[in-house]
Amino acid sequence: MAAFKTLDTIGNVSGKRVLVRVDLNVPVADGKVTDATRIERVAPTILELADKGARVILLAHFGRPKEGPDPALSLAPIATATAEVIGRPVGFAADCIGDKAAAAVGAMKDGDILLLENTRFYKAEEKNDPAFVEQLAANGDIFVNDAFSAAHRAHASTEGLAHKLPAYAGRTMQAELEALEKGLGNPVKPVVAIVGGAKVSSKIDLLMNLVKKVDALVIGGGMANTFLAARGTDVGKSLCEHDLAPTAKQIMIEAAQSGCAIILPSDGVIAREFKAGAANEVVAIDAVPADAMILDVGPKTVASVNDWIDRANTLVWNGPLGAFEIEPFDKATVSAARHAAARTKAGKLVSVAGGGDTVAALNHAGVADDFTYVSTAGGAFLEWMEGKELPGVEVLKA
Repeated sequence: MAAFKTLDTIGNVSGKRVLVRVDLNVPVADGKVTDATRIERVAPTILELADKGARVILLAHFGRPKEGPDPALSLAPIATATAEVIGRPVGFAADCIGDKAAAAVGAMKDGDILLLENTRFYKAEEKNDPAFVEQLAANGDIFVNDAFSAAHRAHASTEGLAHKLPAYAGRTMQAELEALEKGLGNPVKPVVAIVGGAKVSSKIDLLMNLVKKVDALVIGGGMANTFLAARGTDVGKSLCEHDLAPTAKQIMIEAAQSGCAIILPSDGVIAREFKAGAANEVVAIDAVPADAMILDVGPKTVASVNDWIDRANTLVWNGPLGAFEIEPFDKATVSAARHAAARTKAGKLVSVAGGGDTVAALNHAGVADDFTYVSTAGGAFLEWMEGKELPGVEVLKA
């Protein structure tokens, strides 16, 4: 793994203006933050810098503003929530550049924390416009990126600033990079990947990359139906991208050439309707009735998945095995997640998971805290799994 500049090498920050890019894109309802997980993730970096006397200036985006300032997408309520999480006052500036930002930054004392307004109120942010980068940089002496979740975007506040100011990875970014290195960069073999979710079309690059890097690839969710259909199995009314059969076949060919075992369901839980508590039964995967749909993998498949987890030293997980949001079609995902968590707690497995549905599924199973690392990064985690370079990470290399 390439060395990254971290807070361990940042030197004396007392009195310095430190621009910290964080991910505060949190869910809000009625002006209140409903899930503070992302704020909690960046708290250690904010507090460490503040405790060392830095003037901590937070940069963040919120939502997808159409054009210019939008009161509904202001970060003002997030400043209040951030103060509650970190137990310190957090100031707020009604702009991220210009006179308002400069005045707020100029009034800071050592150890103060200030959140600037939504960087995406300016189209120049996403365009990584050099003039906008200059305006952001005018308020800082040092740049710290602690937003891995935005690192796949070459934006002004994620990539551009690193070319203007001394740049370092924050503690959350550092933890993410170290965990990902253990997961796929330089893992302890055997490596098993579990990939689920609805559609193959959204994960073609991911699957193509994984079959070259892992020893076994477990495919679940609606994606598995596309692979089963490509092998000639009738999947009834199940969610299936029949037009992607050639792609599925190519992925299986690549896997065979790389010595990667592809694990597909051998049985499934079927129902005639997709709703909670729907009448359901377990059938062999080649015995799905024409009027039924597969909504979860069956117990034989779960036993096989857990057996592969037992053989692994490293597990990478992205996507649920079934329609976990609706009972009873959550059983396979919960079982495998708990099995992986138990192996991890016993010190027998390095488990790295990520992606929105995956985080929700692990929380549903009650084991998110028991995995080695659970990434909340979404798109950035997926692009990393696809083997792509992330602009916001590349600029932090020593």
